[in-house]
Amino acid sequence: MVSKIISRGVFALVAGCTLQSPALAGGIERGGYNIDLLFDPSPVVIESTATFVMPQRKLKNVTDTFATDGSLNALGYSNSAEETEDYWSPRIGAKAGFQGFDCMVDYSQPYGAHTNPGARWAGANQNIETKINSDNYALTCSYKFDAGPGDLRVIAGGNYLQMDGFKERLVVAPELLGGLGSGVGRLDLEGDGWGWRAGVAYEIPEYALRASLMYYSQVKLDSVTGQVDLSNLPAGVVPGAGSVIPVEGSTAMPEAIELKLQSGIAPDWLAFGSVKWTNWSVLQRIPFYNAGGVEVTALELGYRDGWTVTGGVGHKFNEQWSGAVSLTWDRGTSQGFGSLTDTWTVGAGVSYSPNKNVEIRLAGVLGILTSGSSGVVTIDGVPAGDEASYRFGNDLVAALSTSLKVKF
Repeated sequence: MVSKIISRGVFALVAGCTLQSPALAGGIERGGYNIDLLFDPSPVVIESTATFVMPQRKLKNVTDTFATDGSLNALGYSNSAEETEDYWSPRIGAKAGFQGFDCMVDYSQPYGAHTNPGARWAGANQNIETKINSDNYALTCSYKFDAGPGDLRVIAGGNYLQMDGFKERLVVAPELLGGLGSGVGRLDLEGDGWGWRAGVAYEIPEYALRASLMYYSQVKLDSVTGQVDLSNLPAGVVPGAGSVIPVEGSTAMPEAIELKLQSGIAPDWLAFGSVKWTNWSVLQRIPFYNAGGVEVTALELGYRDGWTVTGGVGHKFNEQWSGAVSLTWDRGTSQGFGSLTDTWTVGAGVSYSPNKNVEIRLAGVLGILTSGSSGVVTIDGVPAGDEASYRFGNDLVAALSTSLKVKF
């Protein structure tokens, strides 16, 4: 009798628990990959989710260490800046199931970044504005069959990822150009690639128990193309000044492994948790070359692998309302260069089902971006972060997420 009460009271809450830590992982991850819709027991399900994230990273004690054009500090550039921009992370998916087979298609923006400290801070030689966008289209299917007291599910699928972005930085301070240009250089890039995913899950519905292990492959971006725009600099100031140079390079978005666990622990109560490893260390220094094979510029990231650990508990209050709370730690990927340090977040969410066909969810997250500093490091034998040094304290991050699910 108890196990049946657990099952009836908790299964409606399971999907709501996944909203507790939206879009706050390390590296350039935003929404990441998510296949939770595949486990919904309804024959046909459509779900849309939108998450709004508000990071508040502030840089201070900024010192221009770029040696070739004098000191931006001496020229009156600010020694502080607000680095981050708010952003949206959307997801939409649909799932259909029949006699043990389930398939879902979804669109998401798993990766992204937007820093915008501006052109008047003392680190403008390093970054004025950087923005990265992604669009991911995925198909994931599973087959479920009896295995002991529960069901074993085998999962596989593929995805197509498109990425683009730009970076602007100050190449030469305009004060030194005598009105002959802004001194700003811009790099524009785009690329795409294919990936795959595979995993297994074991479920015992009467205890609301599920354990899933998923592997997400690298997505190799073998042909990243774009241009370096140096038209805002007078010819002769630096190599290529006054021109637009086509460039090409390659990189890969990282592979990841994620373990998720959940179980009913009492009537209408559910405990859940997850551990995720992401191979962010694949992103170190990404050079870009002109048609003659000469390096023109490079993106310097210097990441280490990321770990994300989440634990929480959910409760169903009645047939319409349920809620959940969670705690998440994400290990920062920066290693002395950049501001991606450890993040701690607390999440809370509610789920409302006016009838058996509709579910509405709202979740919020409040967290801390931990303190640190950035300066010169060596990446693949080449100095990086030598344009500026700065510090940052413990800063706040907040997020709101809303979701609508329709079941048939």
